[in-house]
Amino acid sequence: MAQRLLVIEDEPTLARLLSYNLTQEGHDVTVEDHGTSGYERASSQEFDLILLDIMLPGMNGLEILSKLRSTGVKTPVIILTAKNGENEVVQGLKLGADDYITKPFGVSELLARVDAVLRRVSGMEEQPTPAEEDGSRIVLGELEIYPKKYEVTLSGQPIQLRPKEFEVLLYLAKKPGVVLTRDDLMNAVWGFDYIGGQRTVDVHVSSLRKKLELDPETVHIDSIRGVGYKLVAGKRKTVSQLR
Repeated sequence: MAQRLLVIEDEPTLARLLSYNLTQEGHDVTVEDHGTSGYERASSQEFDLILLDIMLPGMNGLEILSKLRSTGVKTPVIILTAKNGENEVVQGLKLGADDYITKPFGVSELLARVDAVLRRVSGMEEQPTPAEEDGSRIVLGELEIYPKKYEVTLSGQPIQLRPKEFEVLLYLAKKPGVVLTRDDLMNAVWGFDYIGGQRTVDVHVSSLRKKLELDPETVHIDSIRGVGYKLVAGKRKTVSQLR
């Protein structure tokens, strides 16, 4: 079955190049050349993947990504960024992008990244829900994770996480107190064929830490220099401690 791809790119030559090569690979490609129309298309129709340029008229790519994720659209997104756009990459990953590609890029790299994201998403959909207790909840001290609903609470307060942030936390929570390397997290969350670097892991862990600061004494992520990360969770508070 052909995968439905949305390309939001305002540079005509690049848009044609993307559309042609992705169509040659058997994908059903839709192109939008304006930020506002691109957002409207992405939010109103179902796609398997979005290729999203950062610099767009009307609404830039980061604004589009932020609005999509805030309204619950979980369609995988690969952002297209300029050669010197490291800050855009970091911000895009924090907002929920699944991967990025830096201009100028070769067709082979583009197709490899698209295939990697599509395979990763397809593989995640086929995996069963982790069998923690009854599969509906994981409890670590004051931290509660609901894998089936992609929801997290800490000390009874909901924590809003991007999809990849949630998956990083879930993987850490399955092995509390165990040091997991960046490669462990990269392979578990992004897949063995992910082309991006370990910086992606660091960005997501950093964002997670900030969101867990609601109750750092109860749960926090430790950084083990040169190795990786581990999730540390304390015991649930007693009634007297809550007063």
